[in-house]
Amino acid sequence: MNEAPKKRIELIDGLRGLAVTLMVIHHLLYNLVEFLGAPSWFFSNPVFDFLHYVFAGLFILLSGISSRFSRGNVERGAIAIVLSVLITYVTYRMEMPIWFGVLHLLGLSMLLVGLTQRLWDLIPKKAAPVIYIMLIILSALATARVDLISENVWLRDVLSILGWPQPGFGSYDYFPIFPWIFVFLLGTWVGIYIADRRLPGWFYEVKPPVFPKIGRKALLIYILHQPVLYAIVLLIANI
Repeated sequence: MNEAPKKRIELIDGLRGLAVTLMVIHHLLYNLVEFLGAPSWFFSNPVFDFLHYVFAGLFILLSGISSRFSRGNVERGAIAIVLSVLITYVTYRMEMPIWFGVLHLLGLSMLLVGLTQRLWDLIPKKAAPVIYIMLIILSALATARVDLISENVWLRDVLSILGWPQPGFGSYDYFPIFPWIFVFLLGTWVGIYIADRRLPGWFYEVKPPVFPKIGRKALLIYILHQPVLYAIVLLIANI
């Protein structure tokens, strides 16, 4: 594992801050549509639907990059899983259940990387991005085009987590293991070059405004934003 640089990379924090900000805005638009009667295109339209996955993918990729700067990915993953279970409970009580969202995915990904990183590092560095991108494409096609339906209760849960949502399954934030875990692993490959300071000097020196501060609080914002937005929207609806 590479040694972490002495100071944070502001650009990475800034990109994470931008991604989580857009995620919050996306969920705010959903609340406006669902609870205040805003037009449905506020939340769901071709442009927003595409950008949602772009910036969520960026958030997951950055988390994979950040895993290269930590020796405690198993511990971080365990904490994220505990927090994700808390989010499931709270959102279930809010009648907006998140059964397997971004934080659930990141928790399992960090746990996996913490336990198996040496195995993934056996893949030649030049081949790794090609392999990961191919796995992203193939697993996305498999989950989109191959129907896997089970009558077994436990297997239905596993299939939903993997990327084959079963009839009746619904999650207000849904990022299954396939294909997204390979986006995380692609980030771990990018993180090697960033941690070894192989990128141009400006990458390490640029200081974007505002967003790096948000990025350093991304986990807290992700945990709290939907209950806060929900409370604000309901307050407005009752006025």
